[in-house]
Amino acid sequence: MPTVSPRRNHRRDDVVPLDSERARQGVQRMQSWADGEWMVRSIPGRASAKTYRCPGCNQEIRPGTPHVVAWPADGRGDEGDRRHWHTGCWQARDRRR
Repeated sequence: MPTVSPRRNHRRDDVVPLDSERARQGVQRMQSWADGEWMVRSIPGRASAKTYRCPGCNQEIRPGTPHVVAWPADGRGDEGDRRHWHTGCWQARDRRR
């Protein structure tokens, strides 16, 4: 029976340290929908400190609730076009009126 050497954990110098601000803000990505392309950022619950109103259901998104922020990807509009959505409301928005 061959001898198996123990696993060695090698130090990796190419690992980028965690950026706490980026982790707090969430990861941004582009999504295509029937009404255009949107930049969408997932917000972890620990990062939200304010109450927002979801445009999908018109209910409050309470502090500490994970949700998404979406804005037009093509640059139409301005910073005021950013909307905070419940994750489920954002995912179901094509099925709503």
